[in-house]
Amino acid sequence: MDSITIIQPDDFHLHLRDEEALNSVVHDSARQFARAVIMPNLKPPVTTVELAMAYRQRILTCLPEDTDFTPLMTLYLTDRARTSDIEEIAKAEFVHAVKLYPAGATTNSEYGVTELKNVFPVLEKMQESGVPLLIHGEVTNPDVDPFDREKVFINDVLAPLLKQFSELKVVLEHITTRDAVDFVSNGPSTLAATVTPQHLLYNRGALFNNGLRPHNFCLPVLKREEHRLAIVEAATSGNEKFFLGTDSAPHAKDSKESDCGCAGIYSALNALEIYTQVFEDQGCLDKLEQFASINGARFYGISQNTKKVTLTKQTWEVPRILPFGDNEVVPLMSGETLRWKLQSQ
Repeated sequence: MDSITIIQPDDFHLHLRDEEALNSVVHDSARQFARAVIMPNLKPPVTTVELAMAYRQRILTCLPEDTDFTPLMTLYLTDRARTSDIEEIAKAEFVHAVKLYPAGATTNSEYGVTELKNVFPVLEKMQESGVPLLIHGEVTNPDVDPFDREKVFINDVLAPLLKQFSELKVVLEHITTRDAVDFVSNGPSTLAATVTPQHLLYNRGALFNNGLRPHNFCLPVLKREEHRLAIVEAATSGNEKFFLGTDSAPHAKDSKESDCGCAGIYSALNALEIYTQVFEDQGCLDKLEQFASINGARFYGISQNTKKVTLTKQTWEVPRILPFGDNEVVPLMSGETLRWKLQSQ
């Protein structure tokens, strides 16, 4: 097959940052995706509908007026969240979900939830209102090995949560383990998961390939090959519970290459081409549209896009660095060759 045409995909997990950094990266996402669920972990975090709408406007200001790209905003869940915030979401056209970061789990998560019981009233209101909860699924207990934190979270936090709030819509973000695949596959229809390009491409060996590779470091961290294979199988299976969420999370090159490097991988430049290559390798190009363009919209209860995009067989080298405000960012697969290319729209 030399080309493939699919409904234009959405990105159901995206970090756009803010200010000059935002202006540097948003165009890549708008070129590839029709819509994106925007993560709220700014400083300060996006905790109210008013802040979300202001952030949305800053995103749109960076794009041409005739852009087709639609940011789908989220709120950052904190211990101080109120049920009235959820009531406001129901009135807001462009706010679609609430994000749960366990405090200390990842970038700018220090404002996150310290104990789940602190937000039970908010979760109850979300369940009543049909507002999805998006979860960074890791425990933060330092006694738990970093490679086990997703598995422990599923067993100790997520399973009891779903039992208590059985009608709450939940997305387990950026899954990294067979445990997550099995849990989501066997879970209720209210449970789904996003899959990133890096967790399809790499196992944890990519962190140590002929030296420490900081630009392959993300959270949740890459896992063993058996887990990567399970995620590939789930994503390419046609199972409607799994859908595209890049977790594209740019950091300045010197922040990644430091004595305490940031977690996050920038994939917005070439994510769709990477997903296409993975699906081709599995002989599942016929399942790409379902994963990238249909499953997520269906779970969120929003209409499918009508526009279509075409990718063609074309080898090209991923740039080694890209502008990022006053600095630079290193994209996923920097300097490597891809064999699919999204055609200009």
